[in-house]
Amino acid sequence: MLPTGMSNVRHFGAVGDGEVDDTAAIRHAIDEGDGVLFFPRGNYRLTETIELPLGERGPMAVRGEAGASCLFMHGPGPALRFQGNHGGTGDPWTLQPAVWERERLPGVRHLVIEGRHAEADGVELDGTMQVIIEGILARRLRHGIRLVRRNRNVLISHSHVYHNTGVGVFLDGVNLHQINVSGNHLSYNRLGGIRIERSEVRNLQITGNDIEYNNTKAHADLPVEATAEIYVDTTASGSSVNEITIASNTIQATGTAGGANVRILEKPGTDRPPGLWTISGNVIGSQEINVHLSGCYGIVVSGNTIYSCLKRNLWIEDSRQINVTGNHFRRHTPQYGTGVRLERSTDCIVSSSQFHDEAAAGQASGASLLELEACRRVTVLGCQFLDGVPYGIDVNRCSDVRISDCLLVEQRESKVARGVLRFRGEGERNVLGSNSLLGAVEIDERADVRRYENVGFL
Repeated sequence: MLPTGMSNVRHFGAVGDGEVDDTAAIRHAIDEGDGVLFFPRGNYRLTETIELPLGERGPMAVRGEAGASCLFMHGPGPALRFQGNHGGTGDPWTLQPAVWERERLPGVRHLVIEGRHAEADGVELDGTMQVIIEGILARRLRHGIRLVRRNRNVLISHSHVYHNTGVGVFLDGVNLHQINVSGNHLSYNRLGGIRIERSEVRNLQITGNDIEYNNTKAHADLPVEATAEIYVDTTASGSSVNEITIASNTIQATGTAGGANVRILEKPGTDRPPGLWTISGNVIGSQEINVHLSGCYGIVVSGNTIYSCLKRNLWIEDSRQINVTGNHFRRHTPQYGTGVRLERSTDCIVSSSQFHDEAAAGQASGASLLELEACRRVTVLGCQFLDGVPYGIDVNRCSDVRISDCLLVEQRESKVARGVLRFRGEGERNVLGSNSLLGAVEIDERADVRRYENVGFL
């Protein structure tokens, strides 16, 4: 039985046959209804954005009957726009009485939104507090869910954001604190599954999602643009992203030029770099670069399975205080490779991880399993490097590098590696101690490597 409340859009003239323009009828339901906008089974044609002005109309929510209720957006802009007036923070003392009384807990539940215009979006949030988006399907749009200007306390869960020409969940020039993105399927979105640009973000949890194939390959008729499943760009003036958890997701793709699974870009030396990040317990794989950190500070990458890259599993450049611990780096299919590279980075730790390249002739990228280039103060501790080609570890122009308690070995019967370890270029105070080095070792005297208690060929 359909709900009989005043917000049932059919009671205000909506037809829901996919042909008749239902925009005016839905607006009438907002103006005269009870605040809970209900879409019974049907296909509702929209030609303009449905505005949901919380401060003017009071608490509002939109809901449908899961896959049976569909909005077809035939015009540009979002199908649904929630407009609030919260100018405070997440602190309850900043929540104004009028905002609490009239704007609390808006949301969208159990609704399909599909684009029929090149610039159609799904849901847009502006000035809201404590929004919940749950159980929606956003498809064939530009951006599925877009947050702009200022929002607080956002929950996005149990939704499918699928095959859109822009971004799945887009934090676009937004000041946002407290957002949870969990239990979703974010896939085949051309410019990223989750993308943050020109924004100031705090307290973002990305947990338990399947985030995959968000690149241009599913949109062959559109221009190619390098992107990532999770893309964070804080290089614009005034933007910063801190206090972030990426945990327990599958983050996968197909290799694309300039593509990554997770990419974090920051300007080195800025006052508020993207510190306080954890990337933990994920399965990440099948891209040109699996995880790319540029100009970053204070990030932990731990407990992940990171597999199958065209260039690098993990690429860290111009960064500092990065802790890479307890990860498994490997290839999954013959056409891909494996390897980690640190460039111009300082105060980093690589520990308790396993690196393995089982290919008979190495990998197409020509990368060693771990490469350190022009780095300073890097600790490599308790790792296994198996079958690296050309080397297990390759260090060039580095100082204060300490490699200890590691196993480096080539297991192939027909040896193809040049060696298990190489130090080259100018360096100072490098240390190589208590390792098992079961293969050739090359050490340039200019690298200033101090050796003790190693086992193997030295």
